[in-house]
Amino acid sequence: MARNTGAACRMCRRENLKLFLKGDRCYSEKCAFDRRSYPPGQHGQRRTKISDYGLQLREKQKVKRIYGLTEKQFHLTFEKADSQKGVTGTNLLVLLERRLDNIVFRLGFANCRTQARQLVRHGHFTVNGHTVDIPSALVRVGDKVTVKEKSRGKAVISESLDAAVRRGVPQWLTLDKDQFSGVVKAYPEREELTMPMQEQLIVELYSK
Repeated sequence: MARNTGAACRMCRRENLKLFLKGDRCYSEKCAFDRRSYPPGQHGQRRTKISDYGLQLREKQKVKRIYGLTEKQFHLTFEKADSQKGVTGTNLLVLLERRLDNIVFRLGFANCRTQARQLVRHGHFTVNGHTVDIPSALVRVGDKVTVKEKSRGKAVISESLDAAVRRGVPQWLTLDKDQFSGVVKAYPEREELTMPMQEQLIVELYSK
């Protein structure tokens, strides 16, 4: 499947927001966005006037990049959110948060969603005791995500877990660090998603 293999830090600079795509590096003084907080490219420091459509497009691109989806995946997720009851924008964000790769990241078993996706693909996690290697699999309330016994010695997982414990785990998840497992207590409420996202702009973009 197609993936953006370019420099992740350029995405943060393009969206004028730290997207935390590089894990611990984003919290260090090496963060490219902190050093050059303007769009990349030859004309990055020019002042430009952006249209309403441009605002909507940039918001869609920003959220898509935060969660690491392709254009097709993001559009299909939006269509699913639109078919559900409730507010479409909120439904979209909740569906993105319910992805297994995002849950692995939120629980702290990976430094970033890209790393979480790779670990899931390699079969290091189980959901309710069954191996799941599909990053886009949606978890439900009550599901238990566990690191496999043979994978618990991997340095990348233990180091990420230590860093995540310091940063904190969302309230809608429960982490048992000693058992390398976590449980989904509830679906996140909109106010619990603290990244600056204006999902209504995405709804307006796809409604045209």
